Amino acid sequence: MPYPARLNPHVDGARAHTREWAAEMGFFETQQGHHIWDETDLERHDYGLLCAYTHPECDGPELDLITDWYVWVFYFDDHFLELYKRTQDSEGARDYLHRLRDFMPLTGTEMPDPTNPVERGLADLWPRTVPGMSLDWRRRFAITTQALLEESRWELANITEGRIANPIEYIEMRRKVGGAPWSANLVEHAVQAEVPAELAGTRPLCVLRDTFSDGVHLRNDIFSYEREVREEGENANCILVLERFLGLDTQPAAEVVNDLLTSRVQQFEYTAVTELPLLFAEFAVGPQEQADVARYAKGLQDWQAGGHEWHLRSSRYMNKGRKSTANPLLAMLAPSGLGMSAVRISPSSLGLKRFDSFRHVPYEPVGPTPLPEIYMPFTLQMNPLLDTARENTVTWARGMGMLGSVPGTELTLWSEHDLREFDFALCSSGLDPDATQPELDLATQWLTWGTYVDDYYPVVFFPTKNLLGAKLQGRRMLDFMPLESAATPPAANSIESGLADLWARTTVTMNAEQRLEFRTAVRSFISACEWEVLNHVLHRIPDPIDYVEMRRDTFGSDLTKALSRLSHGNLVPPQVYRTQTITNLENTAADYAILLNDLFSYQKETQFEGDFHNGVSVIQNFLNCDRDRAVTLVNDLMTARLQQFERVVAHELPTLYEEYQLDESARRILDRRAVELQDWMAGILNWHIGCGRYTEPKLMERFRREPVQPAESSPALPFLRPTGLGTSASRISSGLARTSRAAP
Repeated sequence: MPYPARLNPHVDGARAHTREWAAEMGFFETQQGHHIWDETDLERHDYGLLCAYTHPECDGPELDLITDWYVWVFYFDDHFLELYKRTQDSEGARDYLHRLRDFMPLTGTEMPDPTNPVERGLADLWPRTVPGMSLDWRRRFAITTQALLEESRWELANITEGRIANPIEYIEMRRKVGGAPWSANLVEHAVQAEVPAELAGTRPLCVLRDTFSDGVHLRNDIFSYEREVREEGENANCILVLERFLGLDTQPAAEVVNDLLTSRVQQFEYTAVTELPLLFAEFAVGPQEQADVARYAKGLQDWQAGGHEWHLRSSRYMNKGRKSTANPLLAMLAPSGLGMSAVRISPSSLGLKRFDSFRHVPYEPVGPTPLPEIYMPFTLQMNPLLDTARENTVTWARGMGMLGSVPGTELTLWSEHDLREFDFALCSSGLDPDATQPELDLATQWLTWGTYVDDYYPVVFFPTKNLLGAKLQGRRMLDFMPLESAATPPAANSIESGLADLWARTTVTMNAEQRLEFRTAVRSFISACEWEVLNHVLHRIPDPIDYVEMRRDTFGSDLTKALSRLSHGNLVPPQVYRTQTITNLENTAADYAILLNDLFSYQKETQFEGDFHNGVSVIQNFLNCDRDRAVTLVNDLMTARLQQFERVVAHELPTLYEEYQLDESARRILDRRAVELQDWMAGILNWHIGCGRYTEPKLMERFRREPVQPAESSPALPFLRPTGLGTSASRISSGLARTSRAAP
């Protein structure tokens, strides 16, 4: 924890106010024969101290409001534990949580009469909080509050089944169950600085929120392990998850959790200092909006420091005999602005972990990867139109210019021989065994285009660390995905030619809403390619969580999901696609395919391309283990995700059907989606085994025949060449600022 904790001077007033408020809401009354809290519980836990530490700068009335919210949340947690978790009353929990939605109206003040202290508290807090906040903020706050409440059912289901989550599932779900995204929304309220609506969904703002959330939750898991796991029988704790997944004793698992916590705090700093300036320049963000975002980020930083201090002091956790690490003099004298932690870190607290992400050795000779036994329970089916799709794709790629030289260079990225060895039709034939010839051709050519982009960016932008060129290329690609007219500018390279052709053929029957959804999916893929370029500019290996989440985009997962949903028509309600069940169904399949690709592509990317965006590399770096151990862990993780997929199909989908009262047509569509994903995973495994893209002899032939050289220039894309750690952001920002005025 590199930031000094500071205490709000209104702490005593908040304590006194919230004590009276909790009594008025009925928090000290027995509930259905269960003792939840009495006044001594509230005194011992000292939520007034928590909020005074986490919100050190707000005034007295605001601190009172914030403290009431946290008292309500912690009371809800214990109320739900006693009435529904301990009794394992899943049906009662569903009805209880469903009613709470009615106490968070986005407009107006109409609410039902509260029937218990949790409803009474929410009915009081909501109208005290939302006036003066935008509709966008209210919507975001309602979503995170609802997620915080309703995802408690995930914990309950795991307790009932005696099931421990896999690591990826745990991090995703803990953000919702743990409520830190909800806390991040309250930070906006406390510092009186809303995140601009147009920026709220961008990667830097999402990463600030998610790294903040992960830091809060992982820290809480360390402090609460004794209480939750050993006393209360909870199983939603990252230490326990890693004990089971990595086969570790408790203390070594806790050390890994702490390393992950450290990594997330450092990712927060990295994003705030490096990515926010680029975002401001790219979107031409005005001074007031920049100041609002900075105040918000500073508020998240204060929350981290204050939350750490409160955990050391509160009797709620396993800290008997622990003393505060806060030094009041240090808190007053130390610089506390955003990104100021580096000047305050002592050598003893720094260690080498901070530099682990920057120690990549490019083009390391690693040899062929010893592949483990790969779990695949689904039967492969192949499309009989495979051979025709192969020839049609070669013809198409030649017509798009993919088999010629890259504009402005003498480099030929692919030859026809390479394309035939890659055999993307083999992949698409397994992914969609029932497709017609036009459908199979289109799917194969999308795979071809996406893989060409995946190869193009490392060759053209990595060697010159040309983030501006990558950003400008991404911006140009938007012009080849028109939402209304069919007109596009002349293509400057084969990426643009291919996208223009595919977009026109794919969207011809789409309505405006579908085109926007599909365009957003393609844009996510392009943005993830830009993220890889930025990491190469800074020579930074991503941490495991950042890697998995962004790898879904570089793999084109959103693109795959969008194409599939468009084929379903409008028979499935949109809110069903937003449920955690459907998210789990699609993300587990995507993660399996991503990690599978990482196993097969490790030598290609590490030894021949000098890249480090690979799950094996990320785990090697994070756990400081050898390749073979990392390969085993990647295989274990992809197996766990596939087994979770099977569980979603067998248990969660039927529950979803009943809860949303879906008719037979909607159920058939979602059942078909599950089968599509089974075919998708089986087809991807078959392609990796059967294609010539990853075997060492083919790699030696390809890269020895035509060594990759950096592209020197491009008529459409001016190059910027920042070098050295920390030297790029300002120059790239100025370049983006110059172009943003003319941006569409």
